[in-house]
Amino acid sequence: MKLTVKDKDFLEQLRALLDSKDLSIDLKEDGHKRFVLRQNYGTKIETAFGLSRQGIRWRFQRLFNDIYISTYMAIFFIESNFGTELRSRALEIAKEQIAIRKKAQKMGNMKVYRRETHMK
Repeated sequence: MKLTVKDKDFLEQLRALLDSKDLSIDLKEDGHKRFVLRQNYGTKIETAFGLSRQGIRWRFQRLFNDIYISTYMAIFFIESNFGTELRSRALEIAKEQIAIRKKAQKMGNMKVYRRETHMK
């Protein structure tokens, strides 16, 4: 699953609200563990995100309990079968791809970097 621009904006706004102590992330355990967003879901929070309370909960659930956890599950599965030797190389590749995307965005080229550009 890939992150969207809306996901990126949501995470940046969430970071600011976590830093200002307006929201917090907790671990809830009631049969199964999951992340939950805590504190006030008042008008200030809804306005900051530009979403309803239900929209905030949905995006948080999708990002933290679906994407984030399933990513670690995939990594755990791969590393339990192949070991952790590939981790540093995978991080190197990810950092390179992020740097290429940032450079493309700064240059005004909004096309997403694709591996096909290197396959000539």
